[in-house]
Amino acid sequence: MYSEPKRTKIKSLMAMVSLMCLLVFATSCIDNNKKTVYENAADIPVNREMIAELTAPPNVPTPVGRRKAKKLIVNMEILEKEGEMTDGVSYVYWTFGGSVPGSFIRTRVGDEVEFHLKNHPDNKLPHNIDLHSVTGPGGGATSSFVAPGHEAQFSFKVLNPGLYVYHCATAPVGMHIANGMYGLILVEPEGGLPRVDKEYYVMQGDFYTKGENGDRGLQPFDMKKAVDEDADYVVFNGKVGAMTGDNAITANVGETVRLFVGNGGPNLVSSFHVIGEIFDEVRVEGGDLINKNVQTTLIPAGGAAIVEFTVDVPGTFILVDHSIFRAFNKGALGMLKVQGEENKTIYSGTQEEGIYQPEGGGIQELPNGDPEPVASAKTLQEKMEYGRATYMQTCFACHQAEGQGISNAFPPLAKSDYLNADVNRSIDIVLFGKTGEITVNGQTYNSVMTKQDLTDEEIANVLTFVYNSWGNSKQDVTPAMVRSRRNNK
Repeated sequence: MYSEPKRTKIKSLMAMVSLMCLLVFATSCIDNNKKTVYENAADIPVNREMIAELTAPPNVPTPVGRRKAKKLIVNMEILEKEGEMTDGVSYVYWTFGGSVPGSFIRTRVGDEVEFHLKNHPDNKLPHNIDLHSVTGPGGGATSSFVAPGHEAQFSFKVLNPGLYVYHCATAPVGMHIANGMYGLILVEPEGGLPRVDKEYYVMQGDFYTKGENGDRGLQPFDMKKAVDEDADYVVFNGKVGAMTGDNAITANVGETVRLFVGNGGPNLVSSFHVIGEIFDEVRVEGGDLINKNVQTTLIPAGGAAIVEFTVDVPGTFILVDHSIFRAFNKGALGMLKVQGEENKTIYSGTQEEGIYQPEGGGIQELPNGDPEPVASAKTLQEKMEYGRATYMQTCFACHQAEGQGISNAFPPLAKSDYLNADVNRSIDIVLFGKTGEITVNGQTYNSVMTKQDLTDEEIANVLTFVYNSWGNSKQDVTPAMVRSRRNNK
């Protein structure tokens, strides 16, 4: 038998041994449950297969979250189809998935993508696809050349996280891209991107047509303009007004918005900006580098960026290419409509209104020049058609797609008591401009309306369109009425 001191010492020793064993066991369990870290994304194993969710702009597929790497089946159909570029102007687009930009593809690092590219039998041309996320010859282009009525299949391992452009790379490459063959593929990191409230897909492109901006009818592609980089249209999501009015993207006050922004080109660099917002974060060129508190971010042709911001106040926020004539004259303009309670601390709205008369006169004037001849409208339907086209080119930015105006800045034209009270006054404002305070539908506005460099025919058409839209008085304005007012001054 051991003495009492010795027994105590043995018990202590046994307790220590037991504790050490317990620690070793626990550590072993932790190691067994520990997530494996792969030095190379190529080594990440896939777990079963799934069909990729593809979406047309401005929508994006469901975030990948914490899902394991999969064998991801992408089914992409090429369609050559006629669509609307702007009111009265159509264009034959070449598309991935039937939309411009093409379907959004969402993957994660380690996915094995099995890509099925199908060229619809009604198409006229062969096509292929170059995905900037692919490590391999041509980004997949060398393996995906496909004639109408045929399908090509190839596979690739997704190695690098980021936001990447894809496009057609069939000769002449520039022509295929210029006709709308581009889109975005997102590669999320393991564990996914941080959660946000709203995500949208926006992609800029420049288009080159035989006719000038606004020339009506089906417009063919113009190779010389494309080579000269003389774009007739610069647009978001394939057409003028694709993200305005009822098609505007939306959010609520307090929500965080993430925009996946691409630039298909083929030529022009985008200076992407949201009027009235500051980007909290920009993932520069869609990669790992994060820039904070950014006003405008450059997106090269064939490049992308991820921008995030929280919307703090309600209102309509305008998305533009800040090469600003592209926005207001060629179509690179969209809208984010935010609903919710106002926060006067962040933004007060108009606190005081007054007249400002700078030295030398206060009314702005547009440059004079010989007006372009415009087709004569024979019927009310033609006047409405021509007038709408002029409205979208000249009046849309201030008075908006449905004539609703911009709160506290530009008066509404829809159901406007001021407009309907005096047609001659309306003609005069278009002809000669207007400055100073006016009251429209009970609300006071004090801004400048510049005189418009339009022909009598164009003014008659656009005012007829306005008077016959949005609950107005259905007045038919004639060129003779405009000419009479012009000559009276």
